[in-house]
Amino acid sequence: MTGSPFRPASDVSAGVGLTGLAALLGWLLVCRKWAAIADAFALPGPHAPMSGPYAAVATLFLTGLAMSLWSLLVDKVHRRPSTGIDWTRARPFAETLDVSITKLAGLWATWALIAGYYCIGRWYWDGQYLFAMEVIGAAAVPLLVLSIPYVFWLDRHLVEPRDAAWHFGALLIGREAWDIGQVKRHGRAWAIKAFFGAFMISILPGGFAQIVNADFGSMVHDPVRLGLTLIALLFLIDVQIGTVGYIFTFRPLDAHIRSGNPLLAGWVAALMCYPPFVWGTMGRADVLGYEVNTPGWAYWLQGHTALLWLWAALLVTLTAIYAWATFAFGLRFSNLTYRGVLTNGPYRFTRHPAYLSKNLFWWCSTLPFLVSSHALTDMVRNTVLLGVVSAIYYWRARTEEAHLLAEDAKYRAYHAWMAENALITRTLTKLGERLRLSVREPQAAE
Repeated sequence: MTGSPFRPASDVSAGVGLTGLAALLGWLLVCRKWAAIADAFALPGPHAPMSGPYAAVATLFLTGLAMSLWSLLVDKVHRRPSTGIDWTRARPFAETLDVSITKLAGLWATWALIAGYYCIGRWYWDGQYLFAMEVIGAAAVPLLVLSIPYVFWLDRHLVEPRDAAWHFGALLIGREAWDIGQVKRHGRAWAIKAFFGAFMISILPGGFAQIVNADFGSMVHDPVRLGLTLIALLFLIDVQIGTVGYIFTFRPLDAHIRSGNPLLAGWVAALMCYPPFVWGTMGRADVLGYEVNTPGWAYWLQGHTALLWLWAALLVTLTAIYAWATFAFGLRFSNLTYRGVLTNGPYRFTRHPAYLSKNLFWWCSTLPFLVSSHALTDMVRNTVLLGVVSAIYYWRARTEEAHLLAEDAKYRAYHAWMAENALITRTLTKLGERLRLSVREPQAAE
């Protein structure tokens, strides 16, 4: 069936992500030059680059603030019907008081359950997760206090204040009718924020410190060091903007989670790629580990300077596409969620630029078919297992598509447009069709 000749408009403008990227790079420059800034203004404290973990956390809020201001002042997202807010209507405080109290009961009970989950999960109290628990613990009381005026204020303007959080609160209080579907929707949304939010916070400090302290001048003639450092910078952009997406899920920004993926397959495919589950699969050489005796691209290309520069440029480009796929979301990045439809940036060329570029990066950087042991078994095993990992990401992409196709007519229109017009998606779709036909023809002959 032929779809519209026009690509559906994106729910996120390019300006949001670009503003966040500019704010992030600007703050990184300030952190790198902090010693000179402190000297110039005779500021108290250490006169050294600001590379500590809490400087990384401060980056989140500066980046998020910049994107929020663009969203409100330029895109005026707070006026969109999709927020579920009617600013022209302000109900009397007494009219929404009971609703707000019920909603707060639901929210606070949810946060208590999340705290219990963190306490039970042993992995949250070791290694990189210790920092995430420290940050979340410090934010708990301010979040609890600020939730009161926020909920009371917003409920006066919501078209339907009895949202998913209210239904969970009503379930707990047991005074009014509640909808189990809304309760599940609430649970999925907060499960996503709890699981992925802690992980994203946990990986902030390492990459941030590396970039703030990097001596770029000493590596301009070294393709390997420069390439790896630029890749680290691009992953830092991905992590910082992505973490903002898990924090700034506010309705007035039209960045709220409209639904979490209801498909079990979607959750399994996604969770396999993150701790603690990844430690039992891709993180183990005896399960899905594909890096056994693989010294990687820098080892195999050493002594070939031109090839090293070319390969470093390829890997940086793939990582740049990966980072672009994240900051193009602006405030709306998160796994397993529907928060509007993104059709611009790299999503003009393929529906899954992040997964495609990430997997190509792994194949090109690891080179699993080249092993230092020279053992055919290692070559075959590494190649097959990386193929399995790529297949997991394909499965993950399909489950995400199934979720979005069921949620939004705009995504269905975008999905159809991409299949016919997007260079990469169109090409892969045609290759898939030819492959299916080639399989069916011999069967028909039989």
